[in-house]
Amino acid sequence: MKIGIVCYPTYGGSGVVATELGIALANKGHKIHFISYKKPARLNKYYQGIVFHEVTSMEYPLFEHSPYETALASKLVDVILNEDLDILHVHYAIPHASVAFMAKQIAASKGKIIPVVTTLHGTDITLVGTDPSYAPVVEFSINHSDGVTAVSSFLKQATEERFNVTTDINVIYNFVDTEKFNEHGNLSLRRSFAEDHQKILVHVSNFRKVKRVQDILNAFPKINSTIDCKLIMVGDGPERKSLEETCRKEGLCTDVHFLGKQDAVNQLLAISDVFLLPSANESFGLAALEAMACGLPVVSSNAGGLPEVNIHGKTGFVHTIGDTHMLASHCISLLQDRALYDEMSKNAKAQLSNFSIQEILTKYENFYVSTIEKTKQPSFL
Repeated sequence: MKIGIVCYPTYGGSGVVATELGIALANKGHKIHFISYKKPARLNKYYQGIVFHEVTSMEYPLFEHSPYETALASKLVDVILNEDLDILHVHYAIPHASVAFMAKQIAASKGKIIPVVTTLHGTDITLVGTDPSYAPVVEFSINHSDGVTAVSSFLKQATEERFNVTTDINVIYNFVDTEKFNEHGNLSLRRSFAEDHQKILVHVSNFRKVKRVQDILNAFPKINSTIDCKLIMVGDGPERKSLEETCRKEGLCTDVHFLGKQDAVNQLLAISDVFLLPSANESFGLAALEAMACGLPVVSSNAGGLPEVNIHGKTGFVHTIGDTHMLASHCISLLQDRALYDEMSKNAKAQLSNFSIQEILTKYENFYVSTIEKTKQPSFL
């Protein structure tokens, strides 16, 4: 198949999933066309079967804001027609689903029928999408997509509760490449952060308020007073400055390492012991799944779809959002009991069988085929 993929090119979950999906599809012989304003972060080398199309917006004094949506729609039409795409898959509803609808109508007027699949990822529904400025367009775009998927059962239910949905939503979970997130820890790398007897806690995110990263810093002194450990913070975003100021104020700088954005997250996970994710809103929790692939038990909040990924008492622990006392207690319990830790580490890796890239890839391929078949007889032009 010739598949167009529209996504945000950043380190966020939707962009990561879209990119990894495209790479996996290309490896199976499909022709993949990524369309975005910048090359996706994980498309960091040449892949056979993958082409990137950059969207550029015109700068004009009349426009206070560059009309990206119009530029994206025009680029989509260009790629759809000139590359003869079989299907267009857009990730994150805003603005990709509505732009895809426009591009579909333009392509149809030129004699090309292109089915559109929309994948809902989380805050495009639970946060941004419900804002009155966007909600009517989001609802329309979902209902006029030829196929809709959500990355968790929680997100499907949340979408149906927040919008008047008249189309079926199929749950296709996010996935992880177990070959990439399955390497042994590099001892010299680990020793650059901690001594052999110390433990390493790790967090990976975009450091937005919704991630509640401050909860980790609030809990860390209690954990560290019981278990000699270090904390690695991977990522960047609006909360980082205040978090670093907290570390300086509380005298935590020697034990907390802020690394910023990193491409080799798998290497950092492989040298760590426990993954922390105390989010206020998490429709799936891809970062947690990647940590589990490396054998890390996860201590997370119970936000959204996280309990579908991190099974309380089996692959790690789940606590109520904002409960830093339990966050600390769960970490201490894990790191004090070697038998418990080993069991949860084993269970975390076993959980990956439900989220393997091979299984999820087949589900997407089948969904593409059924969507294409469904739209062979268009109801209108």
